[in-house]
Amino acid sequence: MPYDPPNDPDQLRTWLLGAARHDARAFHALYVATSPKLFGFALRILRKHELAEEALQDAFVSIWHAAGTYQASLAAPMTWMAAIVRNRALDILRRADSTPDVDLARFDAEVMNNIEDSGAGPADTLQASAEARALAACMAALERAHRQAIGLAFFHDLSHTEVAQQLALPVGTVKTWIRRGLAKLKTCLTREGL
Repeated sequence: MPYDPPNDPDQLRTWLLGAARHDARAFHALYVATSPKLFGFALRILRKHELAEEALQDAFVSIWHAAGTYQASLAAPMTWMAAIVRNRALDILRRADSTPDVDLARFDAEVMNNIEDSGAGPADTLQASAEARALAACMAALERAHRQAIGLAFFHDLSHTEVAQQLALPVGTVKTWIRRGLAKLKTCLTREGL
């Protein structure tokens, strides 16, 4: 399978569709094309090579099983896969009973820029790991509903109306959850010195 531009969203979508049909060759091509960046992302959060490898492996198992649920209208392929890697890395942090130090809005913007920027390497991703852990800790402290609403709004770039549609809730409820969640994040991140 020839592959010219790294992480071309159209090609990644094609491979994700193949993975949804349990096409091992398409999944392998997807892995080869995206694993270096996704590993750097996991390393940025976890700071330990072996933990980042574990997060990446868990994430690709999830990607294999969830490829059929990917919706191109909600997120770019790399963004969707990065969210899965991020969740696996945060699960590992929680299991290890670590206290992460991450800055949410700035962190996610930097992470997404690094994922999309083909020049970013593991050293660049490691630099923001302390902020990533603080953000992860603060996000984990939010109520599930607030965390979900904020995640859809900021990580998937959905409007309040689109978030409300995804969650099957009134727009006013979604706005309240996002506002309260952001206030709690601000308080938490301020306590962390960010």
